[in-house]
Amino acid sequence: MSGKPALLILIVAICASAIADDKPKKKEPKNADKGVLKLFDGKTLAGWTATEFGGEGEVLVKDGQLVMELGSDLTGITWKDAKKLPKTNYEISLEAMRVDGFDFFCGLTVPVKKDFCSLIVGGWGGGVCGISCIDGYDASENDTTSYREFKSKQWYKIRLRVTDTRIRAWIDDKEIVDQDIRGKKIKVRGEVELSQPLGFSSWQTTAALRKIQMRKLSEKEIKVEAKTQESS
Repeated sequence: MSGKPALLILIVAICASAIADDKPKKKEPKNADKGVLKLFDGKTLAGWTATEFGGEGEVLVKDGQLVMELGSDLTGITWKDAKKLPKTNYEISLEAMRVDGFDFFCGLTVPVKKDFCSLIVGGWGGGVCGISCIDGYDASENDTTSYREFKSKQWYKIRLRVTDTRIRAWIDDKEIVDQDIRGKKIKVRGEVELSQPLGFSSWQTTAALRKIQMRKLSEKEIKVEAKTQESS
């Protein structure tokens, strides 16, 4: 009889172990954000400073959006920590909206190796898109110039990719810029030099931004970019 309690305890322990093994195991979190720098948390202006253009409107966070209010003429924000930013082989993405006004609601200034340029969305009266500046010509008068109608209070997905030899940009996944920069002089317009090394600006327009992030391109992506550029 003395052996039965011990046997019973052993059986219970085995059953408990089997039940524990049947429980769903927690999955390891996927490292989806590896190499991604989230530039806006939707709650604060952490990492940013309002750009002192002179005559600028207020910059604030509202309803998960980074809002640049209408100024006279420019309103903007500049990223403070240049050391965190890649200078080439990266992609930056965001969503932008023209809340009020009639001119560019996304003037995105970024590094291009040792230089800087700006992607302009909705400038020169509301519809011009392109890169400022290439060989001294701004977004309204170089090979990247395009025209598009933008509706107020509508979000647009914007993506900009920079490699050693190429600048590409998309709006709502439609490519609007594919510029070979080999042998080209890249520079920003004087009005937005304060946006360097990374910044956003709007011209006489209230703009809203969200989902701003930057990521380094993978080695595979860099090779594909080079290959497609050579074949084009």
